Amino acid sequence: MPDLLIDACGWVAVIDARINIDLEMERTIGQANWILPSQAKKEIDRLAKERNDLLIDLLATRSTILEHEEGHTDDVLVRLAQRLGAPVLTVDKVLKRRLAAAGCAYLEVVRDRSLRLVD
Repeated sequence: MPDLLIDACGWVAVIDARINIDLEMERTIGQANWILPSQAKKEIDRLAKERNDLLIDLLATRSTILEHEEGHTDDVLVRLAQRLGAPVLTVDKVLKRRLAAAGCAYLEVVRDRSLRLVD
């Protein structure tokens, strides 16, 4: 089963677009192990204080939280994507450019309420 790294803005975009994450994951990369760096978890937890629709329970039960990576969220995501060969769920334009430059794949939310794998 492949891994999927989750960025905070990618998760929020999935929720805001009302994407059926299970169907879209199956269609794009198949079932995956969700990996949430602690930096991204902190960002999502902070956002959840202002919003109650972020499906934090779903994310918490499905994700493995990585606590031991240090650095800025984007730096951690790029390093992990390289090390694990895992795509990153994100809509962050700067992060997507960095991932592409590093030869890493990403999943992005597209306008028709679906996910697209860019690799």
